[in-house]
Amino acid sequence: MTTLTSYLDTNKNTEITPALKDVITTITEVGKTISQLLRKGALADILGEAGQENVQGETQKKLDVLANDLLLDALTHNQHCAGVASEELDDATPANTEGSLLVLFDPLDGSSNIDINMAVGTIFSILPYQRQGHLSTNSDFLQAGNQQLAAGYLLYGTSTVFALTVAEGVAMFSLDPDTGDYILIENDVRIDADTSEYAINSSNYRYWLAPMQQYIDELIAGKTGVRGRDFNTRWVAAMVGDVHRILCRGGLFTYPFDTKDPNKPGKLRLMYEANPTSLLIERAGGAATDATARILDISPTDIHQRVPVVLGSKNEVDYIKKLHLQHADND
Repeated sequence: MTTLTSYLDTNKNTEITPALKDVITTITEVGKTISQLLRKGALADILGEAGQENVQGETQKKLDVLANDLLLDALTHNQHCAGVASEELDDATPANTEGSLLVLFDPLDGSSNIDINMAVGTIFSILPYQRQGHLSTNSDFLQAGNQQLAAGYLLYGTSTVFALTVAEGVAMFSLDPDTGDYILIENDVRIDADTSEYAINSSNYRYWLAPMQQYIDELIAGKTGVRGRDFNTRWVAAMVGDVHRILCRGGLFTYPFDTKDPNKPGKLRLMYEANPTSLLIERAGGAATDATARILDISPTDIHQRVPVVLGSKNEVDYIKKLHLQHADND
């Protein structure tokens, strides 16, 4: 069996530095603690709301706060980590001035699923830090997703699964509850270019742009429509769960641009959700855009910036882009 430790130690890619290995290990060790807390559920008094809101204006769950604190404490004490940014906090937290890495994370994606015992996860992104000797600030994190050195997620479901891309490819590990080791279960995850599964929150249909409405109408029409085949809807209500399903069996996930809230044209956070999952999807052979532009090429202007997201099987992502460009040409 290949463990995560041996996978990182024996990987011959020179981009996988000792510092990168150490930070990844720190994240996965905290993941074990979060996994244990989730298994205890109500017995650990982690269910329900914490009685406060995060920077996004969302009501925090108790485990949101606990997971955030666990990751923040562990990473700021890692000698290689120069700074940490969390979806739950207004500003990034400076750490070790001699560190060479920056870490961003969503401590518990899909936390509304906690109380109903459904899948949630931790998403992370690791960026380079070039200003050794100085305290990191928010602006140091404003790097395009194509600069990521590593990205991944921990999915806490019927088992705890760790998906990782570092330097190249996507590997998937499962946490062995008996030994505490992350065991390699797939070394080269690949996504089929075609799919008949899609995930979208259809309750927002009336707020979507015309090309996205057209796309979903075509899928619903199935064999009787222009696509000539039937499609299935799958929706986990946690991006990490939908992305995991796509990595396992293909599919499309989208939270498109909508007009529901003028201040939030995109639902998902570029730095904490869209960038790391896009890197995973692309390195597994899929594609990720905001409907027209590649997500990994977006230059961020704020650490809490939101963007529309369309990711998954390449041919479907490309088809959605084609529809948007056609509508733009007709306007």
